[in-house]
Amino acid sequence: MTTSRSALIPFLAILGAVTFLGIGTSWAKHVLFPLVGAQGTTAVRVGFSALLLLLFYRPWRRQLSWADARTVALYGLALGAMNLCFYMALRTIPFGIAVAIEFAGPLTVALLSSRRAIDFLWVALAAAGLGLLLPVVPSAEALDPAGLAYAIAAAVCWGTYIVFGKRASHLHSGLSVPLGLLMAALLVVPVGVIHVGSALLSPTVLAVGVGVALLSSAIPISLEMVALKRLSRQSFGIMISLEPAVAAVLALILLDEYLSALQWLAIGLIILASMGSTRSGK
Repeated sequence: MTTSRSALIPFLAILGAVTFLGIGTSWAKHVLFPLVGAQGTTAVRVGFSALLLLLFYRPWRRQLSWADARTVALYGLALGAMNLCFYMALRTIPFGIAVAIEFAGPLTVALLSSRRAIDFLWVALAAAGLGLLLPVVPSAEALDPAGLAYAIAAAVCWGTYIVFGKRASHLHSGLSVPLGLLMAALLVVPVGVIHVGSALLSPTVLAVGVGVALLSSAIPISLEMVALKRLSRQSFGIMISLEPAVAAVLALILLDEYLSALQWLAIGLIILASMGSTRSGK
């Protein structure tokens, strides 16, 4: 009995991580978007996330070489650009669809690292899923072109973030993660300030921003670390692939964002491609 409960811990941790992330993003879209827009929302989320993790990890206690500092800087800039593009996409396309398209980034990175025949199946599934979402086939539902472009840009940034994150993986997470978020904040906070100015200092915006930062960053990162200690990277990747589905369900419940049957099918195909790629990868 104790063993079966222990086996549930990593699954529940990942389910909790993607659920908190989805709730935080839905809350941000519902409350912060009307007040400070996507740019201001990104600024307060990333800014407070960086501040919270800097205070928690205190990375200034560790040394960092110039080469590692450059890698962490690029990792953080990719993270900041990814968040900004993703929130810009959320202005005009549903949350679940934005997450599904964004998943093309890490999926592409995974597929490029392998050359086995089975990988063509995952490419085909991912392409079919994206084809049902993007306006490249007649069956695709009409979606805002600008929103789609931002979601695709977020996917590119996520892939770039993974590449530089891998290069920085030899560093202690208490060094790379807060410093990466600091670089991300240095990129997106000025964008938010330019867009909305002093509105970012509204008590409501600041209070909700702290909550969104906790739900979208601090809590999911902590839960993911719990799961990573108990799972292989392969198993972790398979479980985290549930994120687009969880996002779509939460968006339906919290934001009344209804998807068509074809869009649900597209999300399912992308999830299968991600799971399969992770399962058959090295």
